[in-house]
Amino acid sequence: MSEVRAYRTAVVTGATSGIGQATVVKLRELGLEVYAIGRNEATLESLAADCGAVPVRADVRDTAAIVAALAGVEVDILVNNAGILSTRATFHEIDPAEIDAMIDINLKAPMHLTRAFLPGMVSRRRGHLIYIGSSGGQAPYPSMAAYGPSKAGLSLFCDDLRCDLLGTSVRVSEIVPGRVQTELYRTAIADNQAKALLYDGYRPIQPSHIATIIANVIELPTFVDVARVEVFPTDQATGGGSMVKHEG
Repeated sequence: MSEVRAYRTAVVTGATSGIGQATVVKLRELGLEVYAIGRNEATLESLAADCGAVPVRADVRDTAAIVAALAGVEVDILVNNAGILSTRATFHEIDPAEIDAMIDINLKAPMHLTRAFLPGMVSRRRGHLIYIGSSGGQAPYPSMAAYGPSKAGLSLFCDDLRCDLLGTSVRVSEIVPGRVQTELYRTAIADNQAKALLYDGYRPIQPSHIATIIANVIELPTFVDVARVEVFPTDQATGGGSMVKHEG
């Protein structure tokens, strides 16, 4: 029996755009029943019509609503994809509400959803937890002093989970992309300039590429856990240092 056939049901958060939407379609192609969680009702309905996903309209922070919508469902795969980069302000200029928003959505929501669905996986000895991290959680970037720590915390959470889950047959995988062409920056860069500044003239990763990686990780035998995959455009690298001249 293939590993995908050993799993039957997947839940994907942030399912109405970018990586989440591509992942829903990919997992449906693998024959999984997929519950697509998002806030855009029209896109959820379109996903349901196009690929047969089960729409769940909910804010990822509303754990109780999601759990209620999935009552009685044996969740085998949880793809924690939903995330925001709501601003790229320097930390001394950031709106304090943005700190809470990024921590709540990028770190606390995945933790609470994991806590809700993990006991069933452990008792069934069948499950795969997948988290979409970020290169911003592995290295420092300017104006990401809230987003970066939220993703760094998620990365360490994955490592801690693997320690707790030894012997349960539940896998934990973190996918850590560099620049992917998604809507992540739509509010972080003013005047709708994200496309011009980040993508025009570049060769960024596409959401479908990340969805393929997720599928490949799932399809490996259950005794093989891909702990972390870092994936960058060939044209992107991290590293180096910055220095400014002293003024006055």
